[in-house]
Amino acid sequence: MARGKLRIHLGAAPGVGKTYAMLAEAHRRVERGTDCVVAFVEHHGRPRTEVLLHGLEQVPRRELAYRGGAFPEMDLDAVLARRPRVALVDELAHTNIPGSRNAKRWQDVEELLAAGIDVISTVNIQHLESLGDVVESITGVRQQETVPDEVVRRADQVELVDMTPQALRRRMAHGNIYRPDKIDAALSNHFRPGNLTALRELALLWVADRADAYLTQYRSEHRVSKIWGSRERIVVGLTGGPEGRTLIRRGARLAEKGAGGEVLAVYIARSDGLTSASPKELALQRTLVEDLGGTFHHVVGDDIPAALLAFARGVNATQIVLGSSRRKTWQYVFGPGVGATVARDSGPDLDVHIVTHDEVARGRGLPVARGARLGRSRRVWGWITGVAGPPLLAALLNAVDLGLANDMLLFLALTVAAALLGGLLPALASAAVGSMLLNYFYTPPLHRWTIADPKDIVAIVIFVAVGVAVASVVDLAARRTHQAARLRAESEILSFLAGNVLRGETGLEDLLERVRETFGMESAALLERASDVEPWTCAGRVGRGHPVDRPDQADVDMPVGDHMALALTGRVLPAEDRRVLAAFAAQAAVVLDRRRLREEADRARTLAEGNRIRTALLAAVSHDLRTPLAGIKAAVTSLRSEDVEWSEEDRAELLAGIEEGADRLDHLVGNLLDMSRLQTGTVTPLIREIDLDEVVPMALGGVPDGSACLDVPETLPMVAVDPGLLERAMANLVENAVKYSPPGAPVLVAGSALADRVEVRVVDRGPGVPDEAKERIFEPFQRHGDAPRGAGVGLGLAVARGFAEAMGGTLDAEDTPGGGLTMVLTLRAAGTRPEHHRAAEPERQAT
Repeated sequence: MARGKLRIHLGAAPGVGKTYAMLAEAHRRVERGTDCVVAFVEHHGRPRTEVLLHGLEQVPRRELAYRGGAFPEMDLDAVLARRPRVALVDELAHTNIPGSRNAKRWQDVEELLAAGIDVISTVNIQHLESLGDVVESITGVRQQETVPDEVVRRADQVELVDMTPQALRRRMAHGNIYRPDKIDAALSNHFRPGNLTALRELALLWVADRADAYLTQYRSEHRVSKIWGSRERIVVGLTGGPEGRTLIRRGARLAEKGAGGEVLAVYIARSDGLTSASPKELALQRTLVEDLGGTFHHVVGDDIPAALLAFARGVNATQIVLGSSRRKTWQYVFGPGVGATVARDSGPDLDVHIVTHDEVARGRGLPVARGARLGRSRRVWGWITGVAGPPLLAALLNAVDLGLANDMLLFLALTVAAALLGGLLPALASAAVGSMLLNYFYTPPLHRWTIADPKDIVAIVIFVAVGVAVASVVDLAARRTHQAARLRAESEILSFLAGNVLRGETGLEDLLERVRETFGMESAALLERASDVEPWTCAGRVGRGHPVDRPDQADVDMPVGDHMALALTGRVLPAEDRRVLAAFAAQAAVVLDRRRLREEADRARTLAEGNRIRTALLAAVSHDLRTPLAGIKAAVTSLRSEDVEWSEEDRAELLAGIEEGADRLDHLVGNLLDMSRLQTGTVTPLIREIDLDEVVPMALGGVPDGSACLDVPETLPMVAVDPGLLERAMANLVENAVKYSPPGAPVLVAGSALADRVEVRVVDRGPGVPDEAKERIFEPFQRHGDAPRGAGVGLGLAVARGFAEAMGGTLDAEDTPGGGLTMVLTLRAAGTRPEHHRAAEPERQAT
């Protein structure tokens, strides 16, 4: 019996329309005459979904008793007995009620497929087993119902049912997904815009990966070697020369012209390791590729054009970017060159771009890594074996007659031993001495330098030739083994640089310490100077010993540009070590430049912020503070005037004006003082564990009665906060919300728990704030739109965010479904470690 086919409708969240799409597909198949039944579909009270069930045959469900209740489940036996052509089974990750045949619904689906029944099902991306940890980190909730990834990957069709987070939240607010009593909780938790956006990205990436894997499998099964340009993939061939940066930028520009373009830079090295590019230049090019969003690849191949084309076809590339040859004119006698060969063999499916650059026809100039030298002790023993060994062996053979053939084999073995110990030259010496001794002692006429039998001449010549050949092979193998070990060590060092330094994970002192440890030096220092006539200064130093003030005082100095050098003390390094040292020196310069640029940016940002704050403060003092002062002065002057007789009502009104102006001044001065504390970094929170219902109600004391309602459950976990800072932040948030809420629409202050966080949401029904202004309203002295001057100086939200971040929390603005603005204050639950959510974005901090 043929196995049934599985079709899955995959969505990012509940409510995107998976079940609706599944039922619509069922109606299309029924109209075509396909025998299709509903094995189990849950409409969740959604009217439009329920309507689609009409006209479809439904298999009666099976009722199972569990813990005093009856629960409906799919009747697997009834569906198998009915044997439809297609069965609809909703919620693939569902856990069956105990007492069912299988623990999971996907296991029921496997039985239907094994019986030859096609199945159409639905699943959300958060229910895939491999994504459990990722989804928990996004939503704060661990999914208990999961389905193995392999079940979904084996599906014959996976259709993505997509919807934007904004559209899904509108559907939620309109009551099309959950009941009205669950809407607010859902919008505040799982259906937050950030959660939906992240889950949607997971779903899109998962489907894209599956499509790419299917395409690769199809090409492999059908042996498709032709390039399919499903997306632009630009392969940039690098030689390690300085022209590589030009090629990478050209490839990036080509990739930008097509949607979803990728850049893959590839450097091909020979397998013997005899030639290689400059490590410094490759490190710079790797950084450039990654900064432009591409990837860097290192491929080994002796035939460079063939290896480059094989790599391009393997990644389904559409274009190859190469530089014009750096070879001089006379060098073309050895062949047409890599660019011409690749263009000739690329075929019609690969476009090859030959890019000109400044290094054309200037020669290759690549450094050659020569064979590794053997140790001194090994060379000494090799010469002893090659020179003294043959006479000793001849003395032993004079006492025993083994025949000329055996004598030659023993001398040959001695030559191989000399090659293993000392390399080629001791082996050649051993072959020469051995041939002379063979001639003198063992070739007739004996004890004479002549040879009577021509056959013996041939034997000795063959002995010398074999000895030289074997010595050459053994010497080459020994050097290659030593060289491979050295190159492996170099690759580990360069991998460390690429993985740590290029990503900014290592400081200058850490890098210098790594240099000192790698080369076994006493000290390492990075020296620099402004010009050729300026003295050298030390940018960083590690290690012990006498400090080095100039590069010429060091045992080893590696220049970096014209006015910087890496200086090492302890011993003199061999020439082959300077290649790796150059890579370290280049990265040290990059780290130093990055650190200085970061410091300059911080200073510039601090100066700009200080200037902006001072300018705004002067504007605030000139108007917002003078207005209440003028009102107070006018009221006091009126009360003290003897020309007018004021009634009790007038006196009470003037006194109320004075009190209102004083309160306004007190509030403005308080916010100014709080802002100055945040600016100077003197806010030191006293964190302790406390219940929200002890602090939040106190923040509502400054707003009119009935203008705000509180919904903070007593079951919420305790939070780790500074009560005073929390109260001040909440007071500013509530006051701001009340200010913009229309009459008769009280502000809602609600609390909820989410994983290790507690959220306090201040919800108003005012005009709201557009997305592009949601961050700007948290900046000091910023008031959105045409807020009147009497609305304050624009410090309330800035102070609230500053206090929230000082306590290890966050403050963000979201749209209120149906209109308005919601301020979301996220705090740490008691017993959790603080997380600096905005440490990577200092420019957004109120401080």
